[in-house]
Amino acid sequence: MNAKIYPSSIQGEISVPSSKSHTIRALIIATLAGGRSYIRNPLLSDDCKAAMRIAGQFGSTVTAEDGVWIVDGPVDGLKTPDDIVNVDNSGTTLYFMTSVAALLRDYTVFTGDKSIRKRPVQPLLTALNQLGAQSSTTREGNACAPFFIKGPIRGGEVNVPCTTSQYISSLMIAAPMCDGNIRITTDHPAEIPYLDMTIKWLKEAGIQVTYDEKEHKFFEIKGNQKYKAFDKYMPSDWSSVAFPTVAALTPGSNLTIRNMDFKDSQGDAAVIDHLIRMGADIQKHEASGDLIIHGGKQLHGISMDLKNTPDALPILCVAGCMADGTTVLDNVAGARLKETDRVSVMTEALSLMGADISSTENTITIHGGKKLRGCVQDSHGDHRIAMALTVAAMSAEGCTEITGAECASVTFPNFYPKMQSCGVKIELA
Repeated sequence: MNAKIYPSSIQGEISVPSSKSHTIRALIIATLAGGRSYIRNPLLSDDCKAAMRIAGQFGSTVTAEDGVWIVDGPVDGLKTPDDIVNVDNSGTTLYFMTSVAALLRDYTVFTGDKSIRKRPVQPLLTALNQLGAQSSTTREGNACAPFFIKGPIRGGEVNVPCTTSQYISSLMIAAPMCDGNIRITTDHPAEIPYLDMTIKWLKEAGIQVTYDEKEHKFFEIKGNQKYKAFDKYMPSDWSSVAFPTVAALTPGSNLTIRNMDFKDSQGDAAVIDHLIRMGADIQKHEASGDLIIHGGKQLHGISMDLKNTPDALPILCVAGCMADGTTVLDNVAGARLKETDRVSVMTEALSLMGADISSTENTITIHGGKKLRGCVQDSHGDHRIAMALTVAAMSAEGCTEITGAECASVTFPNFYPKMQSCGVKIELA
């Protein structure tokens, strides 16, 4: 699907999808718990549907009803999948289920789409091998999927690079099911809010976790623990909120985003605070769960540290283009390891639209105030790239066409119809 976007403002009110990070954690922990769990308000996205299918491959039965997924975990314990596990585009599912597969005695083979087959998995495999797993990628010198793995892993200590928090979260989720205690250490923790999210899920499911609460440099989990089944509501996704929020900063825009949980642990809630520091007129109404944005106020450039929120990089690049002065995004190297190298892709895409933007390995610098111009852009199959460029196009001169725009459904189903319903001029073909 291609999307043609014309200069627009946005008006009205919307709600955003529920959290992918919460929904996938819920599916996996429900599978490990056995018994019956209820996932209310799940995210109905491509990534979560892939995670649902794969939970079934490991022995769960997932029944989708209106507004709730009912997960019956395997009564007799996890089963080794009968077929290759294809995670499609879901990196979270790939990393988390790799450690789950390492609990089992037989081989599991993982693969995914073109993007997944470029995402580094070797640091996680190395850690699991040190704990007793046997694993290898299928091609010599390749550090990505396809790969195979068998367990069972056992207690021990591993040091894991935290280039993505998903390596550590993956190990923490599997650790309670092992024989023996596991201690995970890391020298340079990143994406700390997502580590905290995993810890919160473990504790609420009855798992004991001891960790370095100040710096997040170690995590200790006793083995032979048992997860409890649960009944939980999935909060709205702050990562998705960022796109209509920045869209509503355009002149003539006024938008209310409903049903937000301002107390949830998602790291990307920090995007709103970054935008307020840039001068955005955004009001948080915590009691009602409303986020109210009034557009037209001139933004100014600031410096932002994205170590803990790399998913916010594409849309914050767009906000930087909308601001006067210089915006610096620091500690962005983690965003190079996502569905695409988002640092390079956003630098090239916005340059093509006339932005004054440059990047190093770990920073992006934007000198704002330049009028963007429409052009043809490639989504690169990356949902956050597609949505960020859509927002950029609203402030550009002329038409911007984004190819492969359907990838937005990975985390934000109906993104384009929702934007159209609020007055954004979009043609889909």
